Amino acid sequence: MAPYRKGTADLLVYGDSIQSIFSSHLHFKTSFPHTEAPPYEPSPCLSYLRTTRHYFRRRLFCTSTMATSQSSQKGPLSSKTASVHAEPSNADVQEEPPVLAPKLDREYVTGVKLYIIVAAVAFVSFLMLLDNMIVSTAIPSITDDFHSLADVGWYASAYQFGSSAPQPLTGKIFKYFNTKWTYLVFFLIFEIGSVICGAATSSPMFIVGRFIAGFGAAGVATGSITIISLCAPLEKRPPLIGLNLGFSLLGLVLGPLIGGAFTSYTTWRWCFYVNLPVGALAVLAILPLRVPEEMIKPKAWSLLPRLYHYLDLVGFALFAPAVLQLLLALQFGGQAYPWKSATVIGLFCGAAATAVVWGFWNRRCGDDAMIPLSMIRRWNVLFSGIYVAFLTSAVYAGIYYLPLYFQAINGVSAIRSGIYLLPMIVSQLITAGLSGVAVSKIGYVIPVAVFSTVFLAIGTGLYSLLQPGTSSGKWIGFQILGGVGFGSGLQLAIIAVQAAMNSEELASSIAFVVFSQAFGPTIAMTLYNLIFLESMRSQISRYAPNVSPKAIVDVGATGFRSFVSPADLPGVLQAYANSINRVFYLAAALATLCGVFLWGMGWHDLRKKEESSVSPEAEDTKRGGEDMHANRPTEEGEKLA
Repeated sequence: MAPYRKGTADLLVYGDSIQSIFSSHLHFKTSFPHTEAPPYEPSPCLSYLRTTRHYFRRRLFCTSTMATSQSSQKGPLSSKTASVHAEPSNADVQEEPPVLAPKLDREYVTGVKLYIIVAAVAFVSFLMLLDNMIVSTAIPSITDDFHSLADVGWYASAYQFGSSAPQPLTGKIFKYFNTKWTYLVFFLIFEIGSVICGAATSSPMFIVGRFIAGFGAAGVATGSITIISLCAPLEKRPPLIGLNLGFSLLGLVLGPLIGGAFTSYTTWRWCFYVNLPVGALAVLAILPLRVPEEMIKPKAWSLLPRLYHYLDLVGFALFAPAVLQLLLALQFGGQAYPWKSATVIGLFCGAAATAVVWGFWNRRCGDDAMIPLSMIRRWNVLFSGIYVAFLTSAVYAGIYYLPLYFQAINGVSAIRSGIYLLPMIVSQLITAGLSGVAVSKIGYVIPVAVFSTVFLAIGTGLYSLLQPGTSSGKWIGFQILGGVGFGSGLQLAIIAVQAAMNSEELASSIAFVVFSQAFGPTIAMTLYNLIFLESMRSQISRYAPNVSPKAIVDVGATGFRSFVSPADLPGVLQAYANSINRVFYLAAALATLCGVFLWGMGWHDLRKKEESSVSPEAEDTKRGGEDMHANRPTEEGEKLA
């Protein structure tokens, strides 16, 4: 790196001199009184020199300590010369990540190719959520085969940990490596995890497969939004991203239905094998198409010697254990172990200590960290992440606890409870696309975010009114209100970040938002479960004192009907309804908090972003031509000469 920087410094020293020679040469040729000035054409050489000088000054400029001290004692010209000619020592110079040269000629995908890419990416995103939900109905059969009822918690937490902890790291990976091939590699990892789950012969093998599948899903989630952002201009992204996110939500509803069908009529292993042929179709659609890049990325082999530095693997090694310990503490607390037990307290303390160490390391790495400080310090990125975390946390209460209401209180089957969720899912699909169009027309995300928050808070709050015997018209209307709120707000955080961040930081900022979108519901679901179980114990004792609360909790959502007497059944149903309502109290509060943080997403006009998103190097090239044109004598000046 040292010789390369020395050559860069020489270019900075002599760049102005060479540029002035070319400028004076052009001026000399056009200053004769009897010579007609040729029509102005920007010199490619001058444009290149201006671009290169500006680019290396911003990206590779390295000032030694000696030069800095000298510059404080000399004038502006001397300080510039001293800072350039000072030979940096080995102690002062640190190798930095490879330069990502911006492309001056940006191209987008149009026509049929664009829709094929968006459809394939949306289908892969659908498979991710389908795989996340399909296991819910297969868990009873899996525990029967492996005789591992105690490992049920690991089946869910392994996938959640695999998909949430590596999420910020995926942004760095997409930043330095080819987007399309990186996306396909992550999808291959997901498929490998699905194969391991389907072929598992023991519970530990199944848990490992779930973790691998979650790791692949983390990269696919970031890559899906990144690919759409690279293929379409900013003003066209909102409806495309909305359709992608809306279509993927179908996996939340169809997952239990498909899982129940496979488990009932074939075997639970097909819940995971089905990803292979279906995923191959999406790969075949993406493989022959070219995904444009915003940056000229280095060769993959050139990154290997310093891969730990470019990707901040040390930061990931600290961040992942902190997330794992927090998830385990929330998973075990109040269920496997008491909250005051040494195990739960130790996990919380370990998570806090590891997070503190990671914070110091992240501060030391600065912009090279897995989650760059410069990105977190931007209010629009931070508030967008918090906004989407509260948004998804609120809607997950309806996705998970409305089926519980339908099955436990109304006594319907698992398949029918999934059908009863269609009002919410259909309204989400429709409004996800319409909100993208609205953002493109309005130009700002905050007005649509206000609309989303109002509907989501009202719909989620109305869920708490559900009681035994509530008419279908009410819960259908409540779901439509909540679905409109969630569908219209799901993509807004990603759009706001895209409008505020430059090309180099786009992948990392998207990864941060996707991480917030995954990590928020993980914490919220643990709190929902805690509220529900504690409320069930107190409500059963109040409305059905002759029934054991532990027996009701242990048998599941529908098993209590087999041993509860007809006289005690109304009390148990009322206890179930009140406990579910308390969950929706918290969900409504989280939806309301979205109204606080949405104002920090920024008032960035998306209609002007595309015009102002030209890279600094391209701006300098353009200004170079304008400066030459301004310095060129006018016809009147030539005649006077």
